[in-house]
Amino acid sequence: MKVKGPRSRRWLFVIPLCMAATAHAQATKPGKYAMTTPIPPQITTPAEADTSIGKLTFDDGVPTAETTQRLYDNLDTLRAVEVFLNGIPGASMASIRKGLRDVGAVDSTVGVYETLMDSKSIYLTPNSETIYFWNWMDLKDGPVVVETPPNILGVVDDFWFRYVTDMGNAGPDKGKGGKYLFVPPGYKGDIPDGYFVVRPPTFGNLVFGRAYMEKGDTRPGVASLKKGLRIYPLSKASHPPQTKFINLSGKVMNTVHANNVEFYDEINQIVQEEPAGVYGPDMTGLFASIGMIKGKPFAPDARMKKILVDGAAIGNATARAIDFRGRDPASKIYPDRHWNTPFIGGSYEWLGDGARLFDARTMFFYAATIDTPAMAVAMPGIGSQYAAANLDVSGKPFDGGKAYRLHVAANVPVKDFWSVVVYDTQTRSMLQTDQQFPSLSSERGLKPNADGTTDIYFAPKRPGDAANWIQTIPGKGWFLIFRLYGPLQPWFDKSWSLEDIKPVN
Repeated sequence: MKVKGPRSRRWLFVIPLCMAATAHAQATKPGKYAMTTPIPPQITTPAEADTSIGKLTFDDGVPTAETTQRLYDNLDTLRAVEVFLNGIPGASMASIRKGLRDVGAVDSTVGVYETLMDSKSIYLTPNSETIYFWNWMDLKDGPVVVETPPNILGVVDDFWFRYVTDMGNAGPDKGKGGKYLFVPPGYKGDIPDGYFVVRPPTFGNLVFGRAYMEKGDTRPGVASLKKGLRIYPLSKASHPPQTKFINLSGKVMNTVHANNVEFYDEINQIVQEEPAGVYGPDMTGLFASIGMIKGKPFAPDARMKKILVDGAAIGNATARAIDFRGRDPASKIYPDRHWNTPFIGGSYEWLGDGARLFDARTMFFYAATIDTPAMAVAMPGIGSQYAAANLDVSGKPFDGGKAYRLHVAANVPVKDFWSVVVYDTQTRSMLQTDQQFPSLSSERGLKPNADGTTDIYFAPKRPGDAANWIQTIPGKGWFLIFRLYGPLQPWFDKSWSLEDIKPVN
């Protein structure tokens, strides 16, 4: 470098001094001033923090631009995951609505599984032992009347899959049949006498129920439904239109929600259609945080789409961990075995000590549908109870290529009957094999041992001369649900219990 004259030499001297002063100012801590006090170190933020999402850097507590972007990406991902986990009930209901619309089971048309549901219809953990009926009820055009026949188990859940009312044996008509009037949100019209009046918080609602076979015959139950079940608008009560029935048995249809980014579109349907905030301010705020706002397009940009893809993948994986390898001890029916209850805490609202049991709600709705106290609360002789087995006696997932045995003790405590149904771990619907019904029940096809006990085998081929066998598929996982219809006191006090499922040669 060529230096010319005294002035140039002065600048060469000043520049290093300035640089040194700047470096010193950055490296030193602020001095003491008249109002300076000791600052607790725990309320400050270090210049760097090594975290699970990488190194975060700060300028005296202010995140750098790079760190800020990383934090917002993480925050949006966290919220996308929470929307998935908390939105499963709604996404499931949106998928059920689509399935029912596709087959026409809406308004005054009811879908009935007249010869039971088999594995061709994809639903979350349905049974194959009772006569299901399904209908999508929309209250946007005004109140709707539902007349019920005797001796059914009927339920209405709102669009977020929250319990609205029971009908039939567990409802206010006590199984004698009755007239229910469903009134939409904000309705100001007159309410006539003579009805059980119900006010759902959403316009869209699922009407669901079960009728029963008689000695293995579905025809009496179906005939009772067609004779006594009516759904029609209150405005046409003086001359009700005929309720139509369509047979859904053997119908190829899907009612299971998406596990990919399409999940968020299913949720947004409800956000747009239902009253603002109907799922509560916290959940509504969570949906809004990723762009779902009533009255506005849900249009994530390229960055947000990438985050939603990630959020759905993480949310789905987390739901599967909660469902198949749950860590909550309260999910265990017996502390030393692998049988789980779908209703942790015995609450159909998933509440415990005033707190919402989020994982318990996720566990239920990822694998099941229909919310009613009749399934959650101990009601001996009424409703039904459920025990799910995801793992064998050794705590391993079931291998569809191996053979297993469930030994059921004698005198199963039921007023009505009990059953076992096998499900696909992917779809959580009935396992699709060569058998039309991957199930057995005490009412249909089950053969007990001479001492009253029962052995049920699960394998790709019937093991030897096994009397009770449900087919499985090599290379495919499975799980099962043991159901008790009209469960009696020994089930609730555990004086009668289930053994773990064991591998056999």
